[in-house]
Amino acid sequence: MTPEVLYNIRTITYIIASATFIIGLKRMGNAKTARNGNLIAAVGMTLAIIASIFIHVNKTQTATGVTFEQVETPGFIYTLIFAAIIIGTIIGWLTAKKVQMTKMPELVSMFNGMGGACAALIGLMEFHHNTGNTGALIAIVLGLIIGSVSFSGSVIAFLKLNGTMNKPVRLPSYNIINTLVMIGVFAFGAYMIFSGTTSATLLYLLFAAALIYGILFTIPIGGADMPVVISLLNSFTGLAAAFGGFLYDNKVMLTGGILVGSAGTLLTLVMCKAMNRPLSNVIFGAFGGGGASAGDGPDVKGSIKDMSVADAAVLLNYSKKVVIVPGYGLAVAQAQHIIHELEMLLEERGVEVKYAIHRLQVVCPDT
Repeated sequence: MTPEVLYNIRTITYIIASATFIIGLKRMGNAKTARNGNLIAAVGMTLAIIASIFIHVNKTQTATGVTFEQVETPGFIYTLIFAAIIIGTIIGWLTAKKVQMTKMPELVSMFNGMGGACAALIGLMEFHHNTGNTGALIAIVLGLIIGSVSFSGSVIAFLKLNGTMNKPVRLPSYNIINTLVMIGVFAFGAYMIFSGTTSATLLYLLFAAALIYGILFTIPIGGADMPVVISLLNSFTGLAAAFGGFLYDNKVMLTGGILVGSAGTLLTLVMCKAMNRPLSNVIFGAFGGGGASAGDGPDVKGSIKDMSVADAAVLLNYSKKVVIVPGYGLAVAQAQHIIHELEMLLEERGVEVKYAIHRLQVVCPDT
């Protein structure tokens, strides 16, 4: 095949893969079709990976027209690629098979962090190859900064979710410090882009500064706010991948990154709205109620009465309808059997019990 034909095949494959991403994302919006949507998107990603590995064609615009040049790849490069794919597949497969459903947010956080790390490594490797190309350097530096923040922030989120870091840490004037560090990191990145420097030391200092900001961004956040943070970090990873798509002129990488970034941002906005918290609070770290951690509140006063399932059933006995809204906390507490026991007791007393999955329903008892 000619290089032009190969280029067109790769382009068509990328279009198909991008379409599967959109279809899969749409189907994952419903619990009944989510598994199928995940498989559809996975098939599209497999096609995109195969096309990226085996079809290397450069398209160049010249004064006489467009030229296509096929790039030969050494055999040992393929060996390294497939060795990495095999190792990653084994680790990912075994991890996904063993993880408990209540540990899924931790797994998502860690996998998301790996995506951010990849974007950061791309920036470290490609910076010196694009010196003098301002457009490429903008994509590289932004991908490096955002990917590094996503990686270090996701690692902290993972440690918090698995209980290793079970208390938020607050520095004095935390919001001011965090905002100054964020401005400093992006100012440093702007200097790297427009100064024309080729210093590897400065590049790695920028990488370290972005990692530190990711830690500062996540470390004071309490466990109850982790789902919002993971969603936001997920959107960061997608944005970093999109910058990689700009750098390599890879349409499927660009499409996938935009979809992940936009979906993560929308989910963050929805979760913030549900928690009655503006997005600015998320961006500037104002989690957990105005800078205080969950454990810094006043001591509980009065007596605390332990309640059994039967006691709860008695209190709800005069209701006509009870709606139970299962959530992540219910799963973590492993309270499914207790809830089922409560359901049985209420139904014996003629109370209608229903479950709300997609939205919170509040039903006032009619006594």
